Amino acid sequence: MSDADPIRVATAATHLPPDHPTVAFGRVGVLLVNLGTPDAPTTGPVRRYLAEFLSDRRVVELPPILWQPLLRGVVLMTRPKRTAANYAKVWDRAADDSPLRVITRAQATALAADLPGVIVDWAMRYGTPTIPDRLAALKAAGCERILIAPLYPQYSSATTGTVNDKVFATLMKWRWQPALRTLPPYHDDPLLIDALAATFKQGVADLDWTPDLLLTSFHGMPRSTLDKGDPYHCQCRKTARLLADRAATPLEVSFQSRLGRAEWLKPYTDATLAALPGRGVKKLVVMAPGFSADNLETLEEVAMEGRATFLAAGGTHFAYLPCLNASAIGNAALTAIVRRELAGWLPAS
Repeated sequence: MSDADPIRVATAATHLPPDHPTVAFGRVGVLLVNLGTPDAPTTGPVRRYLAEFLSDRRVVELPPILWQPLLRGVVLMTRPKRTAANYAKVWDRAADDSPLRVITRAQATALAADLPGVIVDWAMRYGTPTIPDRLAALKAAGCERILIAPLYPQYSSATTGTVNDKVFATLMKWRWQPALRTLPPYHDDPLLIDALAATFKQGVADLDWTPDLLLTSFHGMPRSTLDKGDPYHCQCRKTARLLADRAATPLEVSFQSRLGRAEWLKPYTDATLAALPGRGVKKLVVMAPGFSADNLETLEEVAMEGRATFLAAGGTHFAYLPCLNASAIGNAALTAIVRRELAGWLPAS
């Protein structure tokens, strides 16, 4: 093999014994990571998924001695059945998989096609495929340099932070570690903002009515996370502000998916949807720019429940515009962002 070959193999021609396995090295890898999903829209898999998700100390910051009895004795006895029914509403029957996993797989496939010579893989922080398994696969494929790309535009300890934790904890057990980079937040990246604005304009052009308002619904976090210094709230607000400027449209921000009785980031999406018609907003478009791929929270909570809430309160027109997903617009933005973060690792084009 020549020095220009992207993959080089150490063989017995050097100092290794003849029966020693060959070792691939010299490759660059990218691992896309999203939140996670159960393996089926039924109670058992949902319970296992929620147990892993809600046991993460970055997700629920209560002391385990207080939280675990409540989680095991109440939450996991009651919530999985209801959550499984919601997953069943949005499950991709053709693929027999969750929308989040289907879309993340498609994003990885598109990224690999756009980055020849780079090995692209994907994982879920909770559920399967796991981060340790996919990191091991990248290493086995010869990746000595790996970019970890959590697909969260806005940083939060409970999202990007916990992905990085899992990656670093995995590498702590390895004798031979690859060089590592992690994708920084891209909440204000012009590539993201332009993609979101283009999605909005295209979506509105497909309607036969003109919206009074664009509501951007971000995943909620406990208010305490903001007080402790988590930048998530501020980064969500900045994304929304830049999107409003770029799309030249009236825009408001809300936060969804709160859990428990503690105060979460406000205003709440469900309360906002119920109040908007009384304020004269009858025609509404909703986007979720904190999500890179549609999932239970966007498809069921916003597009279904949110729609019903808004129309029941007196709204006349409602449209939920999908996330960037694996659209041509979304793929182009993701490729450009990842390519930039790989600078110095790839040959000059």
